[in-house]
Amino acid sequence: MIDPFKRIARKGLFLFDPETAHGMSIAALKSGLVPACHIAPDPRLRQTVAGLVFENPLGMAAGYDKNAEVPEQLLKLGFGFTEIGTVTPKPQSGNPRPRIFRLVEDEGVINRLGFNNEGHDAAFGRLSALTGNGIVGVNIGANKDSEDRIADYVAGIRRFYSVARYFTANISSPNTPGLRDLQARESLAALLSSVLAARDEEAKKSGRKIPVFLKIAPDLTEEGMDDIAAEALSHALDGLIVSNTTLSRDGLKDQRQAKEAGGLSGVPLFEKSTAVLAKMRKRVGPALPIIGVGGVSSAETALEKIRAGADLVQLYSCMVYEGPGLAGDIVRGLSKLVDREKAGSIRELRDTRLDYWAARKV
Repeated sequence: MIDPFKRIARKGLFLFDPETAHGMSIAALKSGLVPACHIAPDPRLRQTVAGLVFENPLGMAAGYDKNAEVPEQLLKLGFGFTEIGTVTPKPQSGNPRPRIFRLVEDEGVINRLGFNNEGHDAAFGRLSALTGNGIVGVNIGANKDSEDRIADYVAGIRRFYSVARYFTANISSPNTPGLRDLQARESLAALLSSVLAARDEEAKKSGRKIPVFLKIAPDLTEEGMDDIAAEALSHALDGLIVSNTTLSRDGLKDQRQAKEAGGLSGVPLFEKSTAVLAKMRKRVGPALPIIGVGGVSSAETALEKIRAGADLVQLYSCMVYEGPGLAGDIVRGLSKLVDREKAGSIRELRDTRLDYWAARKV
């Protein structure tokens, strides 16, 4: 239940259209109006994933800080890591407005932004100026008008290699026509071969190997999941992010907004994305890192992703409804849940509900 102060703040922001409100939240973080969250480190939440040490398992998903404007400010809210982007080689304006829609009754969001961003150079300049050592990932994509989308992903690896702590190749957005076609096996094999070859070349030059994750959609057939798992394993990918937004509109209360085109995120995505996460964990085995995203709104839902097979979790849309204090609330809540479960580490709780979620229909 949202507290009275959150309700008042939300009511004020909800006077503005969603995209304006988002811009205001970025401005507030830049100006220091949003207070930092001071959380005592809990070694039980710390873990090493893909060679990186995460102080806690909660991250800010790509889509919020598209242009790398506030990564350090987000980390100060309590997140263990944050992911900028999606960034494309050339700046692009995205789809026409309005293109973000709140489904308040459902605590969901529909967006059809279309990779609007300022391009590689702008984001690179900001990331180069960072002074902290927090984990900031770079989510890379392809321009809508690109004649060679795979080349766009390779360009992202090369441009950001000196500043990224990890990369995410985003082939899962429903808002760039044809992008999800890269999830098809033959196309995915070509993409992964090129992206990982570029990463390996840059690793030889720099002496540091940056992990590469692949972000996939929740709207996959069983065969599609089989293909992605096979390619991820055969190419020695560093991990998966499950999942992006869904095109499904099942079970929504707000039928008026549900008619809008775009990807649905927030609370309505939780069950579908968690089931796909578990199904992918079953397919790839216990070793491959997986980041679970979709509908994380509390410590309980974050832990449920971990129980379903996630090593780390991310959120974004639920912060629209719960406010900037959500990250700190979740991290503190995870410590309490580890206490309750009498676990020595949150890692011990991974996969404890894997069979339950893997059996769910999607």
